[in-house]
Amino acid sequence: MGIFRKVLLFLGYLIFFSCSVSVRNSEDMGVLPDIFPDYINVTVPANIAPLNFCCRGTQSRGILLIEGRQDSIKVSSSGKFSIPRHKWQKLLEENKGGEIKLTVFTKNGDVWKKYKPFFIAIAPEPIDPYIAYRLIEPGYSAWDKMGIYQRDIEGYHESPVYENRVSNFNCVNCHSFCMQDPGQMLFHVRGGPNAGTILIKEGKTGKLNTKADTVHSPLVYPSWHPSGKYVAFSVNKTRQVFYANNRDRVEVFDSKSDVVIYDIGKHEVFTTPLLSSENAFETFPSFSPDGKILYYCSAKALTVPEKIDSVKYNLCSVSFDSERRTFGEKADTIYNVKISGGSAAFPRVSPDGEYLLFTLSEFGNFHIWHKDADLYLMDLKTGKYVDMQSVNSNDVESYHSWSSNNRWFVFSSRRMDGLYTRLYIAYLDNKGKTGKAFLLPQKDPEYYDRLMKSYNIPEMIKGKVEINSYDIVNHTR
Repeated sequence: MGIFRKVLLFLGYLIFFSCSVSVRNSEDMGVLPDIFPDYINVTVPANIAPLNFCCRGTQSRGILLIEGRQDSIKVSSSGKFSIPRHKWQKLLEENKGGEIKLTVFTKNGDVWKKYKPFFIAIAPEPIDPYIAYRLIEPGYSAWDKMGIYQRDIEGYHESPVYENRVSNFNCVNCHSFCMQDPGQMLFHVRGGPNAGTILIKEGKTGKLNTKADTVHSPLVYPSWHPSGKYVAFSVNKTRQVFYANNRDRVEVFDSKSDVVIYDIGKHEVFTTPLLSSENAFETFPSFSPDGKILYYCSAKALTVPEKIDSVKYNLCSVSFDSERRTFGEKADTIYNVKISGGSAAFPRVSPDGEYLLFTLSEFGNFHIWHKDADLYLMDLKTGKYVDMQSVNSNDVESYHSWSSNNRWFVFSSRRMDGLYTRLYIAYLDNKGKTGKAFLLPQKDPEYYDRLMKSYNIPEMIKGKVEINSYDIVNHTR
């Protein structure tokens, strides 16, 4: 180490030490600090990236003291607290199953002020190390650059899986993974010479032949069967209308929709009248983790958009025999709109098969535009609902997915500003209690103020997708 650097480190130590001495006699504010993101009293996994944050309303010098059972971390800042990653990870690992205490000090003139400390609980279970999502402008009918990206949750690195700049800026959507496996993935490319459903499986990339006389529109909203042999899709004729005076700016709806199953090995599409009735709109299929049940949403077919506010989706299920490619003779209604009201969308069963997470709004099924949309969590053993007050907000909560160990789920929300969709993570303990949801951490806590894109379709995965845009294009021409 050079002499100059040693001098700088020594001076920094003296300054930090003098600050530490001063804060011991600081003025006690008696209130919690106003921080962004709000990480006060959240529950996090031990393998999460540092929860960097800033103190709103002040650009003055500050000190953050993070205390565990044995060790502690001291961080100085000028409005932003950037926590050293290796120290943070060590502290969280040492305090798994317990909590850490965080105290913020800020300096106003010559006076140090101490805020009321807050706590962060460290869950004993880790979270899947990656999230895949699409980034897109929050427009209604046009876009420019978009892509599917993956984010390292244990750090901050984001890398592209597929960007539309390599395929004439066409639409890229509906990515899906088989049982959180980054090696088994599919997504749609709409328009242009590379259009089609891209399948990545066992290190190979190709296109699915999803054209069939039995379907009336492109396949969307996929759900893998856990065997990897089948994918359930919905086929939707979708339209949108705009409101002249409504807090929800736009309404997206289906004039026709069915659910079908695609056999990957045989390149065949098959279905049942229970999933493709002329008298109903069926959509959002989702296989159970054991593959024996297919969940989906179904509403009575009405004239739209005239009666759109009367279109309400039940949450249904039908049994499925993967060996015989057959369905049960009747469907069960899991959530009944005639009894409970509202309209269900996006059913996702936890990997252990114990909980069903879905989105509920007043009507329709495109809940990402409905400000009243909230997440609901049903205990499938008892039929009762889990309290989700620590998860929901006064704005949109919509798409969601589970971590492979059942203890975490990620979801999209517009609670920050009502315009852009951001990703939040929540904990579900082994007693069925949820923790306070927290914003996906970034290295710079002001990152979201600059990001002019929305997150879309967050999917937790157990590792990194190794293939990239150019590999996909080269193998699917």
